Amino acid sequence: MARTACIGECMIELKPAPGGLYSRGFGGDTLNTAVYLARLGIQTDYITALGDDSLSDEMIAGWQAEGVGIATVTRLKGRLPGIYLIETDARGERKFFHWRESAAARQLMSLPETEAILESLAGYDLVYLSAITLSIYDEDGRARLLSALHDIRRRGVRVAFDTNFRARGWPDLEIARRVFAQAFAVADIALASTEDLLPLWPGESHDALLARVASPEAVLKLAEPASIVRCDGKTHEVRAEPLTNSVVDTTAAGDSFAAAYLAARLGGADPVEAARAGHRLAGVVVCYPGAIIPRSAMPPSGAPASRKVSK
Repeated sequence: MARTACIGECMIELKPAPGGLYSRGFGGDTLNTAVYLARLGIQTDYITALGDDSLSDEMIAGWQAEGVGIATVTRLKGRLPGIYLIETDARGERKFFHWRESAAARQLMSLPETEAILESLAGYDLVYLSAITLSIYDEDGRARLLSALHDIRRRGVRVAFDTNFRARGWPDLEIARRVFAQAFAVADIALASTEDLLPLWPGESHDALLARVASPEAVLKLAEPASIVRCDGKTHEVRAEPLTNSVVDTTAAGDSFAAAYLAARLGGADPVEAARAGHRLAGVVVCYPGAIIPRSAMPPSGAPASRKVSK
């Protein structure tokens, strides 16, 4: 069975509830992907740092209940996880507010345990991270992680990079552009979107945006329910099936797309079939509030396998 590691940050999630209240849960882009990967039958570990508090205990218990491995979770004495609040408009489009400046996860690349964590990445078949992952570390931390990814890729581990972009997480756009280019160069698979890339390269066409992605395999999700898949030098447009329910909350739409895409690829589906699987799962997720939908709402998993994934 393929082994996958997701690197990033999980936070306390506050989402709207009746009466002007908020309900508490947990979420974070790569953690959401890890949960959906585990639900789709992929052996998945989560790599992060948490505090030694009761909320961090709850997070770990929740991940274990979902089948996400926690062997590489580091606990830091006296630290806490970050918080984010979701605000949605009438169309279900989401806006996030974050409180994470002192979160434990931000220290992951500067700990005594960091070297062992990075060495452990060589034991996986695929390592997944996002632009948000890279944004929470300082310059030295990003360089350390990217160097480790270069090393494991040379040793046969595939790397997948999601362009999940939040402008507030970056000192300036030029730094973000440079880091994105570095991440594309180290990734075998890039999961991008016009929503993420147009703020960095305004006004560019779909072809121009894809040209910026050096990864050999790339998916560009569009503003409409469709994506462009590029692999083996060819591009294909993949349109999502029409939704049968109303959009409630687009939180984790991209995270769930990534999970279904990667699970399908690890299962032997080609990139076009994998993109269809991504659209199917994302189309269910947006019909529920919050990042993680009820397990009972998960659609039938798997895309038909047509060929094995090449490294």
